[in-house]
Amino acid sequence: MPPVESHHHSAPHSHSHGHGPAAPVSRHLRKVIAAVLIPFAAAVAVGLLVLWPGGAPPHKPSGVGFDQPTERARVTKVAEVNCADVHAEQQPQPPSPGGQPPAGGASDKGKPCEQATIKVTTGENAGRTFKTVVAPDALRHYTAGQDVVVAYSPKAPKELQYSVSDVDRSLPMWVLAAVFALAVVLVGRLRGVLALVALAASFVVLTLFILPAILQGSDPLVVAVVGGSAIMLIALYLCHGLTARTSVAVLGTLASLLLIGLLGSVFINWALLTGNTDDTTGLVHGLYPDIEIRGLLLAGIIIGSLGVLDDVTVTQTAAVWELKEADPSAGWRKLYGAAMRIGRDHIASVVNTLVLAYAGAALPLLLLFSIAQSSVGTVATSEVVAEEVVRTLVGSIGLVAAVPLTTLLAALVVSADRRERDVPPGGDGAGGGVGTGVGTGVATGAGTGVGTGVAGAGAAGGPVSATVGRQRRHGGHGRRRKR
Repeated sequence: MPPVESHHHSAPHSHSHGHGPAAPVSRHLRKVIAAVLIPFAAAVAVGLLVLWPGGAPPHKPSGVGFDQPTERARVTKVAEVNCADVHAEQQPQPPSPGGQPPAGGASDKGKPCEQATIKVTTGENAGRTFKTVVAPDALRHYTAGQDVVVAYSPKAPKELQYSVSDVDRSLPMWVLAAVFALAVVLVGRLRGVLALVALAASFVVLTLFILPAILQGSDPLVVAVVGGSAIMLIALYLCHGLTARTSVAVLGTLASLLLIGLLGSVFINWALLTGNTDDTTGLVHGLYPDIEIRGLLLAGIIIGSLGVLDDVTVTQTAAVWELKEADPSAGWRKLYGAAMRIGRDHIASVVNTLVLAYAGAALPLLLLFSIAQSSVGTVATSEVVAEEVVRTLVGSIGLVAAVPLTTLLAALVVSADRRERDVPPGGDGAGGGVGTGVGTGVATGAGTGVGTGVAGAGAAGGPVSATVGRQRRHGGHGRRRKR
């Protein structure tokens, strides 16, 4: 008797239950995660709408630093002149702490100065030329054909309206950016392209919302939390997709950001840090007196920690998911312990990365430890150094806390999700047993029908299929083996 169609359908159906790809999350857990994240995303959207500044507020230009108009220019000629003839005497330099004469002081003495002729190439006065003198001990010298940036002071006398403020380094910066983008795309492929889009979106939020909102007088901490949350949601979901894994990483990042904000606020106030430790901050405060400089410091800590937090939370969540796929029977405690062993290695490298990143940015401050006449403790607790210490340690504490928080959350979510899928109701198991037993019993012959029918019952989880399989075997073939 030829086998019936149920045999061909039953085998692949059973195989798909054992080895097919598992759904990312159950419907119930998707609802639970959405119940947490949707109100959070809605709050971020409302915060963006309420605090949206609509551009930076106008102010009276001070003509100091970056607060002055600039134009492009080019060096047309460089000639050597006597420093005394152009009234550009070399400035005396103090001796070094060891009593040695300053490096290069003796060799530069008596050298001629350089007089560069600069031609303005943009703006209303394009084509005008002026001259600038470079002392022999200057750190920057010019060459003919070099592009520079000039500051324009319209109220100054005509011969003093333009002065060189910087060199034009647009070409090397654009080339470096292109090399970076190419490397990201070549290695990351589609994920790399999405990462670049997320990076561009982060700059849009930073330049169109965070900075103008702070300049408008909004609380820097509130602006940083709202803007940082928007950057986090855009970057994580755009790069990693709308999945439960990404949502768990978002929750872990949010919890760590809240901890960083709390610790930063406590220690900034406790240490009596003002945030006004350099000329740039003082200039901003002078132009916009309504800005709360202490809140600006806290906002900088939060935004500076956001990028590394994303890395930690995404990595830990992915580790938990992969561990569960490798061992579907593992409970949340086993998953948490295994993922934390990965996380501890991650903590060591990430904390070191953050500390060195801040140290590199504040390298001139670290030189105070080697040249200061005061004790190391006095230098370390001065505001200019203590600000960097608080910034580094608060961000590092948030990173360390992100590992167990995110790992625990991911282990609980993935374990609860798998339990819900792997334990079907009793009615479904019985129904599956009957279908498998009948189909296999009819399809096989008398000699193999019993063994296959029992195997079908074991796979389904109940004895019903074995009984039905035997009955269909005896009734369908109408003969019994003689003992």
